[in-house]
This record gives sequence, C-alpha cells and structure tokens, in this order.
Amino acid sequence: MQHPAVPELAHTRTRPIHWVATATAVAAVVALSSVLQPDAATAAQAAGPKAEPAQARVAAPDPADVTFPLDCGPVKALVQKKASGDLDGDGRPETVAVVHCDAPMGTPPDSVYVLTRSGDDRPRVVATLIDVKERRTVTDLSVTDGSVLATYLGYSSADVPSCCPDVEEDAKWRWNNGAFVRSTPAGAHSV
Repeated sequence: MQHPAVPELAHTRTRPIHWVATATAVAAVVALSSVLQPDAATAAQAAGPKAEPAQARVAAPDPADVTFPLDCGPVKALVQKKASGDLDGDGRPETVAVVHCDAPMGTPPDSVYVLTRSGDDRPRVVATLIDVKERRTVTDLSVTDGSVLATYLGYSSADVPSCCPDVEEDAKWRWNNGAFVRSTPAGAHSV
C-alpha cells in the first residue's frame, strides 16, 4: 500500500464558490483603486538647467520639406541620414542632413547640409558642410554638444577609381562667429 507524500488538502480543490469569491475580491480592489487616487505631485524640481515649457519647444526642421541645392537631373535627391540639435545656441534645433542623388547604379557622392527654420517657420538650407563635388560618402553622422560629427569615405587623389575609396576621415563642425568651423576630432584616422 502506497501513502501519498502530501496529504490531500481541502483548499486545493476548487469549487464554484471559490471563483465567485475571487471575482468579488478583484472587483472590490478595482472599484476601490478608482475611488482612491493619489494627490497631485507637489515636489519641487531640483536646481539645474531651466526647461522650456512644452508649448515653447520647436520641432527640428524636416528634410522632407526642403528643396536641396543639388542637381540630380531626372532622379530625386534622397536623404540618407539626419541628426538634430541646437548648433548655434539659440535654443532652437537645427537639422543636419546627408543627401545624394538617387542614382540607379553606383554610389553617388553625398552632400551634408544644415537646415534651420526661417522667419515663416519653413525649413531652409543655411550651410553646406560637404559638397557633392568633394566625392565623399558619409558613413556616420551625429550632433553632439552643439557640434556636427561625421565620418566619411573619400579619395586620396583624382586617380583613385570611384568604386574604391581609399581614405576614411572624421570631421567636426562647430558654429563660431557666424560660420561653421571645421576641425578634425581627436583620434581621427585614415584607411
């Protein structure tokens, strides 16, 4: 004769009354939680940078709303990458866009443009950081601490075929006295 290791417990067998009691308890908790709400938060904000009110914030310019100064002939200009941030310290974000012609073959060179909002709130191009004539392909783009950072591929001379860029460079642009000034960030490298 075998004895069970654990005796059968009466409360482990469910009956309809158990389900009714459970449903009643859950309904009571839900009803009570809808009546008892916490008071509004009254904690003071910690000292730090002053935040703008939500309605005063301005959206970064959208590259889709801009006609770029890029001659693409019968194909369209295509935005490959974009990054936004306040570049000139006025509290309003600018957008940096990597754009090239949507060519059916090959890798067309990129241009890098800075967009801002004009007086009528429409986005417009205000600076060209890399021109398509430079034959660059941007592989990375970011806006950090008011600076534009880019990594791009290029060519050491005009004799290098377009298929095979042989130089990788990093560049940094920062707004200074009314213009974007280019520098090479620490740790820049070549291929």
